[in-house]
Amino acid sequence: ISLKETISYLPKIKQLLHKAVSPILNKIREETDELADIFELIDISINEQCSANVKDGNTIKPGYNEKADETRDFRLNARNILSELEIKERENSGIKNLKIKYNKVFGYYFEVSKSNLENVPEHFIRKQTLVNAERFYTDELKDIEQKILTSEEESERIETELFGQITAQILLQVERLQQTADRIGIADALCSMAYVSVKNRYRRPYINDEGIISIKESRHPVIELINENAPFIPNDITLNLGNSRLALITGPNMAGKSTYIRQTALLSVMFQMGCFIPCESANMCIVDRIFTRVGASDDLSAGQSTFMVEMSEVANILKHATSQSLVILDEVGRGTSTLDGLSIARAVAEFLLDPGLIGCKTLFATHYHELTQMEEIEGVFNLHIDIAQTPNGVVFLHKIKPGSADRSYGIEVAKLAGLPAPVIERSEEILLELEKQENTSSKKIKSAKKNKIIGESINLLNYSEKNTAEEIKNLPLEEMSPIEVFNYIAKIREELKKR
Repeated sequence: ISLKETISYLPKIKQLLHKAVSPILNKIREETDELADIFELIDISINEQCSANVKDGNTIKPGYNEKADETRDFRLNARNILSELEIKERENSGIKNLKIKYNKVFGYYFEVSKSNLENVPEHFIRKQTLVNAERFYTDELKDIEQKILTSEEESERIETELFGQITAQILLQVERLQQTADRIGIADALCSMAYVSVKNRYRRPYINDEGIISIKESRHPVIELINENAPFIPNDITLNLGNSRLALITGPNMAGKSTYIRQTALLSVMFQMGCFIPCESANMCIVDRIFTRVGASDDLSAGQSTFMVEMSEVANILKHATSQSLVILDEVGRGTSTLDGLSIARAVAEFLLDPGLIGCKTLFATHYHELTQMEEIEGVFNLHIDIAQTPNGVVFLHKIKPGSADRSYGIEVAKLAGLPAPVIERSEEILLELEKQENTSSKKIKSAKKNKIIGESINLLNYSEKNTAEEIKNLPLEEMSPIEVFNYIAKIREELKKR
């Protein structure tokens, strides 16, 4: 029935497509099969009020098959036949409360009260004795019962057989059905994209083959519709394969970092679908893959923690991303200790940035302000979410600005979330103490490129053991991350093995 209803719309859809100027839609209109023969078969054979289960009966339409009509008619008239027999026996016996009843154990029977047993006709055969009544049957009632049961079974058998024949005929046309479904699906997608593009003020992107993603006043296609009472704050997005390969985005929670990086991925998908995108203008390149590592999750059934899941996903990205990919990373490294997380986040960023390894376009949202020092490396640039300080606290402006955030505003966010005042006050005291300790020893991470520790091989073949020892002795360990030290030692070991 649903298939028939769907097919019934095909002529109207083709008629509507006559107005289209799109070559694709015109081709769909010309090639779409109206499937009139399938519609007619279903229309003459299947009852529109039928149950979802053929065994419930009433599936085949009256007039389609003579045998089905006969068995159905008897089944439907059985109530009248029983009613006529009941009236006849009541009048002949004079038992005014004589009734024909039915249950699944005894089938059909006459029920006579104790007070009327003396009036029971001789042809009544006792079936069951109760406290206040007796149950009887007659040969005629038994015959009617048999016909009713037989007709129900026969009707079910005939309807099931006919339904199978009808579906078999339709299955022979499955290729036509699939082709029509594909064409209508394409038309539906194109019309849907056109509808939302006009309704929501989307713009057509220009296409380039230079690896550039440049979007002016971009908006999130979902969030801007959800928050109708608050206007969505648009932002520019610029990425390329040159000096803007990796954007480090800093700012507090709830400020809009995740929204910004996710909308970039969504707009890339929409663009490559052939849809206009929510922005004022856009110049975009094709990306071969989009990788995302966002949110926090664990897999308890597999015995994997949030951090393990995170690292597995990052490993997959580093293994499969190419220079033509778009990578979206949100808070990589937060599932472990600060130093470990910072080291991993930095190493991942450098790996993605290096043209000799991947060199893809990357949006990297992070709370690690130490990572912003990577701006010294070619291809890295900092972005931050603008914040307004007011007497009542901070206000998130949701606007992306160049440069890094001056601080994390974590305590301000906690205050907005409703943490008790004593907790906020104590947090501020602890923060001041930690900042004093940090000022006593610099933790600035040198550029890996500048130190020639990561990204360049260290050739020790011409070094004597004395020179190698001297180099190790002079390493600026206090300025190096754990991952940098590990990589340095690993490379020395490999060179020493070659001697």
